[in-house]
Amino acid sequence: MTNGSVPAPPRRVTHAQAARLLAVRDPVVAGLLSTIGPPRLRPPQPSHFEALVRSVVYQQLAGAAAAAIHGRLVAALDGDVRPETLLAVPDEGLRAVGLSANKATSLQDLATRVLDGTVVLSPRGLAREPDDEVVARLSTVRGIGRWTAEMFLLFQLRRLDVWPTGDLGVRRGFGIAWDLPDVTPRQLEGLGEPFRPYRSVVAWYCWRVADRAGRPSTAAGGPAATAGAVPAAGAAPTAGAALARAGGTTPISPHGPGVRVTQQSRPARRSAPPARAPRAGR
Repeated sequence: MTNGSVPAPPRRVTHAQAARLLAVRDPVVAGLLSTIGPPRLRPPQPSHFEALVRSVVYQQLAGAAAAAIHGRLVAALDGDVRPETLLAVPDEGLRAVGLSANKATSLQDLATRVLDGTVVLSPRGLAREPDDEVVARLSTVRGIGRWTAEMFLLFQLRRLDVWPTGDLGVRRGFGIAWDLPDVTPRQLEGLGEPFRPYRSVVAWYCWRVADRAGRPSTAAGGPAATAGAVPAAGAAPTAGAALARAGGTTPISPHGPGVRVTQQSRPARRSAPPARAPRAGR
């Protein structure tokens, strides 16, 4: 996710500023910025440990069920979500709040690795760690893989150059916005290069486009009106066309690491244009 040959972004660049910088480079990002607005990330959790606990609890669960279990867990810890307090809760106490055995073990492993220094969560320590090292350390925890680590980097640490190529929503949204069907993780890795060092911003817009594509539109000019629209040959893809294909332009709420796009459908390939009738005399 980082490249030593690419200068680090200036300090304190906001996501909105990064979006404007990318908009100068890329017409699709410019259109997305104009239509959707600047990236809006939900506030981070009070502590990095709390953010990771929440991510583990929310894995593979619907939002309401995950929120209920998370709320009961926080209550069982008397609102004091730290490695020490979590390890003080017996296994049966963790199971009683609704956690599966695997998730209870994951949280215990996370707490243990934070305390023994394998996972660094202090602000000063994290400031010295590049993205790849944060991912590598978090991936040693049972039940935390690359995707969860990347969401932690993007939404909790506010790192600007995270590029989660394994996320279906990012791939689907990129394919729709840039008019590229069936984008693979390997292809997306290369396609993200022009957007360094602000790929987190592009990922955020990809989620927005994928979210819109996943639900029917009530806006004028929705999918029924634009399904057959094909850009002129040689024309650059536009965000307006991407959003029309995605289902309109009504604003939606941003989601964080607890909400993952799971729709398995891919952007439909455009049907071939009808054959032209032969001209008379040919």
